[in-house]
Amino acid sequence: MTTHLPTCACCGDALADERRIDFGFNLPDAALGVPEETVHRLGVRALLRVDGVGCFIRCLLAVRLTQDTELVLGAWVEVDEATLLRAHELWERPGYADLSIEGTFANRIQPWGDDLLGAEVTAKVADPEELPCVVEVRHPVAAGVLTRTWDRDHVLSRFPFPLPVDVRTDLGDHWSVLRTSGLTASFADGTDHFAAADRSAAVSLTRDDVPGRAPADFLDVLLSGAPDTRPAQRLREPLGEGVRYAFWLTPQDHGRPRHEFYGMVVVAPGTAAGIFCTYEDPADLAWAQRIWRSLDRVVNDAAR
Repeated sequence: MTTHLPTCACCGDALADERRIDFGFNLPDAALGVPEETVHRLGVRALLRVDGVGCFIRCLLAVRLTQDTELVLGAWVEVDEATLLRAHELWERPGYADLSIEGTFANRIQPWGDDLLGAEVTAKVADPEELPCVVEVRHPVAAGVLTRTWDRDHVLSRFPFPLPVDVRTDLGDHWSVLRTSGLTASFADGTDHFAAADRSAAVSLTRDDVPGRAPADFLDVLLSGAPDTRPAQRLREPLGEGVRYAFWLTPQDHGRPRHEFYGMVVVAPGTAAGIFCTYEDPADLAWAQRIWRSLDRVVNDAAR
């Protein structure tokens, strides 16, 4: 099974402590899609001038999350030309420790979005071995990025990249599922997709068009046409007012290269979540069953 460690927003090296999760942004939003010849690095990757766009310094934005986790974002602050040149003069020199930067935040990051983009910030050097850290955000809403402790699942589920930790992801209609570590996330054609090189999962929601039908009867409709697997390759579990059902197939069963897992969770009133997993290692059946059992129609509604 593929594993993923968090990487440093400064240098890209793997970090062994999963309590700190680093993500880096390669460019400020305003520079995305510009011709490559207009992008100029001033000696180091963290100092940037983009013709016709502006000057930028890469800084760290540390966000406190629940479950004793810190999210550190290597993002861009737009500065004036004089500030960029001063940073270039001091970078990797003794005076770097005293560097202070005033500018505006230059990346749109969910779940803060437009509130954070363009907000005035101050960044200072806390550790001479790291990028300057944002220490103040002067915006009535975006200031909470630094002052609040944010729900880890609510924040990290917005990042489509592989994560070093499991994250519960909102599917809509009060459903959620566990996105396990190491999986990318995407959404297309009404389906949430989670994937790594050796395994994948796709989750979709369905509503019963017959009012008042019992979950067990709705499940029978959903299973219409499903293969008749051996008892050892299927599970049925009661779930309060609903039911969970799953079956799985091996490459010997269907002739395709990967193992396949089909799971459903049906609850009253007339709503269901279905999951389809593929995986190479037979031992990952336990992984597929874990995700299937994580499907839940109770979402954490605590204040974010």
